[in-house]
Amino acid sequence: MAARSTPHLVETAEIAAERGLTPARISALYLERETNGFPEVVGHRGRARQWDKSEVDEWFTQRKPPRLHQYKPPTLDPDELLTGAQASRFLGYKNPQQVNTYVRDHPGYFPDPDVVEELGTAERPYRRPKWRVQTLLDWKDTRPGSGKRSIQRAAPALPDVPVDGDPDELLGASQAAALLGFKSVNSFSSSLGQGNLPLLKTVDTLSEKGGRRRWTRRRILEQAAQRKAK
Repeated sequence: MAARSTPHLVETAEIAAERGLTPARISALYLERETNGFPEVVGHRGRARQWDKSEVDEWFTQRKPPRLHQYKPPTLDPDELLTGAQASRFLGYKNPQQVNTYVRDHPGYFPDPDVVEELGTAERPYRRPKWRVQTLLDWKDTRPGSGKRSIQRAAPALPDVPVDGDPDELLGASQAAALLGFKSVNSFSSSLGQGNLPLLKTVDTLSEKGGRRRWTRRRILEQAAQRKAK
């Protein structure tokens, strides 16, 4: 008899990011499992609950489509720029801070802004990200958990990043994911969002175009060494 394959384990933050929900909502679904049939946990990593991904996927497949799956955004100029609050309303969220929450709590899940406005004063500067309507529409149609399961998109291959390069070179999320041994940018971003990569919690800089995160190779390798030692 063939041996049963090892299940792919996922944690709360990973499920939340994939399904466009908050970690608190996933925890609430789990606590209501006696009435909604949500899968039981199959293990723990520290204090984090772990589920069999295939069981979670099956549960969401059979679940009644959420309200947002039926929602149609208003017709706007595809090149119009929207703030986080405007983007939240455009996408049909009741919470006007939903997009900002995605950006803050689920790195890599929501698209990078198309424009980042530098505002405020020299003493108190702040940044205001904006997204084009077409960027939001593309994300809505292809985001994980959108219900369009007939299309399976393979995760982009990570780049081949040399370990012995310039230690002060600034690297992006996909390069960091490769050096840290993750299989995809999403898994790296999920782990970062869960606080599992404390040395990378703050970035060394943001790119001028799109405000993309950048870390030095030195910090990434320090985090890799710390992660390997656990």
